[in-house]
Amino acid sequence: MTTSRLAPVATTPPLEPELAAALARALQQVNNVVLGKNPQVRLAFACFLAGGHLLIEDLPGVGKTTLAHALAATLDLSFQRVQFTSDLLPSDIIGVSVYERERAAFKFHPGPLFAQLVLADEINRATPKTQSALLEAMQEQQVTVDGITHGLPSPFFVVATQNPLDLAGTYPLPDSQLDRFMLRISLDYPDRDAERALLAAADRREVIGHLQPCLDNAQILAVRAAAAQVLASPALIDYVQALLAASRSHADIRVGLSPRAGLALLNAARACAVLAGRSYCVPEDVQQVFAGVAAHRLIPGSASNRTRDQLAAALLTQVAVRQAIA
Repeated sequence: MTTSRLAPVATTPPLEPELAAALARALQQVNNVVLGKNPQVRLAFACFLAGGHLLIEDLPGVGKTTLAHALAATLDLSFQRVQFTSDLLPSDIIGVSVYERERAAFKFHPGPLFAQLVLADEINRATPKTQSALLEAMQEQQVTVDGITHGLPSPFFVVATQNPLDLAGTYPLPDSQLDRFMLRISLDYPDRDAERALLAAADRREVIGHLQPCLDNAQILAVRAAAAQVLASPALIDYVQALLAASRSHADIRVGLSPRAGLALLNAARACAVLAGRSYCVPEDVQQVFAGVAAHRLIPGSASNRTRDQLAAALLTQVAVRQAIA
């Protein structure tokens, strides 16, 4: 239950009516493609609007790639898909400098990383060296080749996928790489009604081919700016800090949430508030994104028999809102 300290009175919506309507259309259009996954689509939008990157961990064939394509088409983003394999090299992603005899100089030829939405498909099939090629790009929105820094497009959004069950020929993402993803989601199987609608509808590739952009680049930047200005009251920040502290003292957690995880949690909650038409955060915003932000960052203790997702759920149960602001 929210209190007045956590939910300040605010009557001004975060977006102009026309921009809010365009954002709602964008959200609905992606929901019309990825059927029956409204909460996950909402989290994907929150991640993008908060300036983060998204990791989708799930079984093959449940719509991971479809979601990435639908986001790119709906948000009018340039799109590149990179199929990660064991023989993929960093230069295959970033690009390479080639010597041009006519100019007697090296010229940089950018790789597929130079797109606004980059789908890193099956990221855990590449070697750690290739995985690490994304670190600078995801954190700094730039890459450095031969001592020269090259800026990446804005907005820049990495959507990575991995299969949690098929471990043959995979390299688990190190914690430093996992930490670069603001949110991790799973799509899971659709419910019966959504699956029936999917089976009866046109091929998803055909549907995506007919999608129209709902937001342009200037509108996206405006929504992102609005999300950054969403009010988080001191009491709500107390709640976030209580969750961080609980993760660091929990008996089943060896490594808890870092300050960067706390910032990710707060920024994702702000984006959720914008999607809900509010210019302030409430605890429900934090709770909505907590598992997606926290679970992949938690490292269970050696004696723990709980998964990361179970630990994230336990933390939400452990830290009551009233207790956090007491």
